[in-house]
Amino acid sequence: VVDDASTDDTPRVAERVGVRLVRLGANRGPGGARNAGAGVARGDVLFFVDADVVVAPDALDRVRAAFAADPALAAVFGSYDERPRATGLVSQYRNLLHHWVHQQANPEASTFWAGCGAVRRPAFEAMGGFDERRFPTSSIEDIELGYRLRRAGYRIRLDKALQGTHLKRWRLRSVVWTDVTRRAIPWARLIRETRHAPNDLNVSRTQRLCVGLVFLAGALLPAAVLRPEAAALAALPLAAVVALNHRLFAFFARTRGWAFALACVPLHWLYFLYSGASYAFVWLETLLRQAPAASRSLPRG
Repeated sequence: VVDDASTDDTPRVAERVGVRLVRLGANRGPGGARNAGAGVARGDVLFFVDADVVVAPDALDRVRAAFAADPALAAVFGSYDERPRATGLVSQYRNLLHHWVHQQANPEASTFWAGCGAVRRPAFEAMGGFDERRFPTSSIEDIELGYRLRRAGYRIRLDKALQGTHLKRWRLRSVVWTDVTRRAIPWARLIRETRHAPNDLNVSRTQRLCVGLVFLAGALLPAAVLRPEAAALAALPLAAVVALNHRLFAFFARTRGWAFALACVPLHWLYFLYSGASYAFVWLETLLRQAPAASRSLPRG
């Protein structure tokens, strides 16, 4: 257990159950804490589990079996399960959405997730571990590690049966703030930097289409002030988003009921809205940075 300069009773609890405790004098964030743990671990496989995740009883066996069955496999990760502990609409929506996205993703993964994921030590060390300088706080440090692993030719597998229960409680404000500042914007920057947007997970083509449809609806809504029929036109792309994600909402209904599924519809529209706005921000940011360089390269008369 890595105690990342915690202010609660983490060290006492860890010592009481007899695990090896690594105490950091200053907070280094998830990437730095994981690197510190990897530095003292003795195994050939590094299995990372977030502090707010309780892995299933068969998790270790699944990781061991995955690597034993495929010597060329460099990493394996799973997903949250269908039983998030925190109650409330926003917490349930956010955690179940993560489960759904991973359950629908390509098993031959294009990235990595460290909430419940394992990496062979040689591959991890060859990549230099998590980039804790670039990501000093919780962000996409695991996604970025996955990108580097794939660019280096390593294989990563998503084992959909490798699961853990998420304990985190979400509020709407924390969801939007975390998704925008620590997920969407850093991920958009990574995509533009690597020029690689895999048709998988949160950046699949269907999800990108949904972003465009939500923005189209937003563009049509102001016209409804002058022409009421424009409101009906704005409703069409929003309805299309629901149709494109009908299997997700059916999953919500199956696990939590139709009232919950319907309540999640506006939350999902909002998700696409701020995700698209985050990418637009990064796109504009890139243009503004490139403009001075382009002006310097122009011939002078």
